[in-house]
Formats: sequence, structure tokens, C-alpha cells
Amino acid sequence: MTRMPARRSTVALKFLMAVTGLIMVGYLLLHMYGNLKVFAGQEAFDEYAHHLRTIGEPMLPHEGLLWIVRVVLLASIIGHAYAAVTLWRRNRKAAGYTGGKRYHSARGSAGIQRSYASFTLRWGGVVIALFVIYHLLHLTGNQIHPGGASDSPYQRVVNGFEIWWVVLSYTVAMLAVGLHLWHGVWSALATLGANRSATRTGSRLTPLAWIVSGIITIGFLLPPWAILLGIVD
Repeated sequence: MTRMPARRSTVALKFLMAVTGLIMVGYLLLHMYGNLKVFAGQEAFDEYAHHLRTIGEPMLPHEGLLWIVRVVLLASIIGHAYAAVTLWRRNRKAAGYTGGKRYHSARGSAGIQRSYASFTLRWGGVVIALFVIYHLLHLTGNQIHPGGASDSPYQRVVNGFEIWWVVLSYTVAMLAVGLHLWHGVWSALATLGANRSATRTGSRLTPLAWIVSGIITIGFLLPPWAILLGIVD
């Protein structure tokens, strides 16, 4: 009887991680679509950025929908991080970590959850969090502006991505996002009951995780590299 609350709590935390993760995936797809408008030129991109702030008017105040999205996204990030840290601590305790060392066993060396992406989720999450803070200060809040300040969202993007180290840091962050998504999409759908395969390689969801992570990673990297290489200016 005493174990049931803990079990239910663990299931609830996994469900929370899955749902909040999928919310963020949906946001990333929409955000990627907006970023790709940089290929349509400055007028189209700036008009799109302005339109985001006026959607729903006059039923909603200026930037009303954006703030709803921001609140939902922030709540998802906090819930996702809380569930991840709590489950990680429980897993460490269950795995027998003592004094920083883990009880070792030859069993389960190639278990369903074991992949490079799954082992890098924690540090990948830290990289992503730092990148999101920088990204907001640069392109949303306009507090920092490598390459030069501008009132034009398009020009801020171009000014920043004409600098090689900005593109490099962006690339590292997006590769971390890709690895996070590779494991996260598969894990989230499995948690929600969409898969019961005994192995990751035998899972019908593995190709979907590859496709989603690949589309988002490549989609986000196309604008900065196109700008750096002079394809977009």
C-alpha cells in the first residue's frame, strides 16, 4: 500500500514530461516555420513578426496571443524540467548510486532506453536552456545585438548570423536540441502508450523520432548558415 503513491507519482511525472515535451515540439515546428520566412526577404519577415503581435486584435490586446503562448511555453518548460530532475534523482537512488559511484551489473547493457541521446539529455537540456536565454535576449527582447542593433527583426537576424561564432554557437545548440528530440519524441509517445516494442530498434516510432528531430534541426540551421554563406543578405 505504501508503494502505490510513489508509483502513481512516477507515472504522473512521466506523463507530465511527455505532454510538456510534445507541446514544446509543436512550438518548435511553428517557430521553425517562422524562421524560414527569412528566405522570403526583409519585408515578408518583418510583416510576419509584426503579425504575430497583432493576432486576435481587438478581441485580444496587442501581443495578447504571444503572451498566452509564452505563458504556456514557460509552464511547459518548468514542468518538463521539474519532472526530469525528479525522475533523474529517483533513478539514481534506484540504481544504487553511493558516493558518486553506481552499482554495476552486466545485465541490461543494451536496454530499450540506452542511446547516445538518452545519456546526453541532462547536459543537452542545460545547453538548450542557456541558448534559449541568449536567443530571447538577442532576437526577442533586443537587449543584446551582435553585429549591430536594429528595429527590424529581419535585420537583427541577418546582423547576428553574419558572425561566425554566433552561427557556431547556434549550431551546437541546435545539435543538442536534435539529440534531445531524438530520444524525447520516442520516449514521450511511448509513455503515452503509442508503442510497446521490446527494443528501440524494433520500434515503429524510432523513424518518426528521427524524422521530427531531423526536420527541426535542419530547419533551424538553414537560415543562419544561408546568411553566413551569403545566400541571404
